[in-house]
Amino acid sequence: MTGLGAVTPLGTGTQKTWEALLKGESGIGPIDRFDVSAYDCRIGAFVRDFDPHDYLGRKDAKRMARFSQFAVAGAAMAIEDAGLCLTPEMAERTGCLLGVGLGGLSTLEQNHEKYLHAGPDRVSPMLWPMVIPNIAPGQVCLRFGLHGPNSVVSTACAAGTHAIGDAYRLIQRGDADVMLTGGCEAALTPLSLAGFANMRALSSRNDDPQRASRPFDADRDGFVMGEGGGVLVLEELEQARQRGASIYAEIIGYGMSADAYHLTQPDPEARGVVLCMQRTLLDAGIEPHEIDYINAHGTSTPYNDRCETLAIRRVFGEHAYRLAVSSTKSMTGHLFGGAGGIEAVFTVLSIAESAIPPTMNLETPDPECDLDYVPHEARYKPVRVAMSNSFGFGGTNASIIFANYQESP
Repeated sequence: MTGLGAVTPLGTGTQKTWEALLKGESGIGPIDRFDVSAYDCRIGAFVRDFDPHDYLGRKDAKRMARFSQFAVAGAAMAIEDAGLCLTPEMAERTGCLLGVGLGGLSTLEQNHEKYLHAGPDRVSPMLWPMVIPNIAPGQVCLRFGLHGPNSVVSTACAAGTHAIGDAYRLIQRGDADVMLTGGCEAALTPLSLAGFANMRALSSRNDDPQRASRPFDADRDGFVMGEGGGVLVLEELEQARQRGASIYAEIIGYGMSADAYHLTQPDPEARGVVLCMQRTLLDAGIEPHEIDYINAHGTSTPYNDRCETLAIRRVFGEHAYRLAVSSTKSMTGHLFGGAGGIEAVFTVLSIAESAIPPTMNLETPDPECDLDYVPHEARYKPVRVAMSNSFGFGGTNASIIFANYQESP
């Protein structure tokens, strides 16, 4: 991993986001971009300091949905951070694989309103080139002239982690030397808010938004919707070494599984999640006791937090009580397809910076959630090996393991 880019509710820019995260700041607040007076949930986590024109010309920005703007901005940051010089030769071996869950939902909703009130002639001819999920990596490839693999993973909230793992496999297989990978999402819209609220999946702690996302807390009442994205430069090791790149960490393991239990609820026995983490450890060739930190999926929903905790106990045994676990969604909200991307950035930085982000708002621990969740304050200690978990609707699970890179003698 040689470059990182972040656009989050905590700020635009990797360093700005990371510093806010370690301070325990929250990006969650009242929704003020559309009328929410009729909603039970009236809070969310918007990216409030993002200006697409910092990365795109006005014409390009106008023809690009917000999720794609996040992707291009994150990619630009990651490329600059990695010090990549994309020569024509390198561009042929450089690609983009991103995770996107819902795509350009706001653009779709706006054009549907035009269709209903002004007729089909008012629908934008750019509707589908703005809305479909694979447009995000397509825009990145177009913007930076990349001719390597160009693809999207759309596995709901696991998409970002699946994308990073699949990009890792592409490089392992020799199909690319460099991949821009991660996830992006901008789905905090009237329709999606209504859908998730009516599922009773969202927190309705409207009077105290910064304390609404409370993973592993006994008083949690649902997740908080967010937006943003995280992009990483994943690079073949010998190439990175030859060009003298700074290496944040390396990927050593990737696994996936299916719950095969329910479309939206996790298996109460956590069988799929257990398999996912076990397969990731097996792929990495390490023992459970070698994991120092897990960036949990940790959505702040009653079912998910309990099941993830159960799975960690079953996979790690007694070591489950010695490793650190935290949920950064307590500050960013849930970014859906972008969650795995930005949480991978956080996991990599925990290794590079020897710092573990906290779980905020953990005031009344759930007796069934009994691990070390790094409550309230960041913890500064060496992290050699860390795992990031992501689970999505449809019972899809993904885990990835990052390790501190040690130069061979």
